[in-house]
Amino acid sequence: MSELAARVAALEALFRHVERTRMAGVPVLNKALQVDAIGFQPAGADPARPDGPPAAVGVLLTPWFMNLVWLPLQPVPAADRVGQARAREVGNTTFEFIGAHEPGLGAYEACSLASPMFEFEHHAQARATAWAVLAALRESQAPASPARRGFLFGRSAVEGRP
Repeated sequence: MSELAARVAALEALFRHVERTRMAGVPVLNKALQVDAIGFQPAGADPARPDGPPAAVGVLLTPWFMNLVWLPLQPVPAADRVGQARAREVGNTTFEFIGAHEPGLGAYEACSLASPMFEFEHHAQARATAWAVLAALRESQAPASPARRGFLFGRSAVEGRP
C-alpha cells in the first residue's frame, strides 16, 4: 500500500470510528450517507512552508459534513494549529482551512464544503458532488470564472482573485 493510500485509509477509519462513537445518535447525521475519502492526490508544495511535509488534498464525505481536506502524507504529531485558519490554494482558488488534530492520525486541515448533509438524498449524489468539486478545482490552469466558483462553492471569488 502506498503512503498516500495508507494515509487516506487511516483518515476514513478514523471518521468511521467518530461516526460510531462521538456522532452516535446525533440528529445531524444523514443516514443515507457513509464515510468516504474521495479523490485524494498529492498537493503542491506549501508556499508558506516549502520545507514542510508533503500532503494530499481530497474530499472527506461523512454523514454530517463534506470537507476539502489537506492531509500530510506523514503523521504530524504537533497539534499547535488546531482551530487556526490558514489560506491554501487548491487549483486556482484560495480556501481557508482550519487546523485539526486527531490521535492516531495527527494534524490535518479542513475546509467545509457542506454541512449538514440533508440536501443529499443518497450517497451516490453526495459522491458525485464531491467529484464535481474536485474536477472544477483540478481543471486546466486557466482561472475559473467568479460566477462558476460562486456557484460551486457558494461564495464569490476570493479577494485578489479573478
